Amino acid sequence: MGSEKSPAGSGGGEKPARPEDRHMCCGCRFPLLIALLQLLLGISTAVVAFLMAIISPSLLARETPHWAGIILCVVSVVGFILYCITYMPDERTSVQFVIKLLYFLLCSVGLVISILVIAFQGHHYSLTNGFTCKEMGEDCVCTLEPEDPIARTFTYAGVSDCSAVTSTLMLYYLLQMVLNLAQAIVCMLGAFIMWKHRYQVFFVGLQMGSPTSQHWQKV
Repeated sequence: MGSEKSPAGSGGGEKPARPEDRHMCCGCRFPLLIALLQLLLGISTAVVAFLMAIISPSLLARETPHWAGIILCVVSVVGFILYCITYMPDERTSVQFVIKLLYFLLCSVGLVISILVIAFQGHHYSLTNGFTCKEMGEDCVCTLEPEDPIARTFTYAGVSDCSAVTSTLMLYYLLQMVLNLAQAIVCMLGAFIMWKHRYQVFFVGLQMGSPTSQHWQKV
């Protein structure tokens, strides 16, 4: 009679899977790639917004969405923190769960903000596309209906050349829409991967088995 082999193998227990075998995305650990993209897109959005603000100080905050780029940079910082703490040896604390949940929520917020910026920039692009502008001193005064004496006018202070409004500013609007569309896709991808692969999992500390071989259950 041959001896029956143990299903757990000769080691007396199942060999735990290496963390490096999981949580991979495009060849690297998950949060790193997403956080890098978020940082690059956030910086690009903020830089373009500040360039827009240089054209005229009278531009509104929704026309120069530097705040959206700054928020996305904050999201990326949380992603880098998650990348650093995910595979610490001691994972039986709630710190990792809090960071994962915070990153998931911030990715969702970043998605909503990016969609709002796209809507604002699209509105201002269509509005500017119908402008008829003329220089008045150091300002550029634009209107949608030049024949109407009571039509609403838009004054861009400090703009002596109206081409900066009708061409350069419109180009920036288009660029912001493209950048924020990419931001929305990256944030949606980050939130989706977090949810699908259960990155919100944390150790609840349920001890299973004998005290000598402790096994912790995840939910």
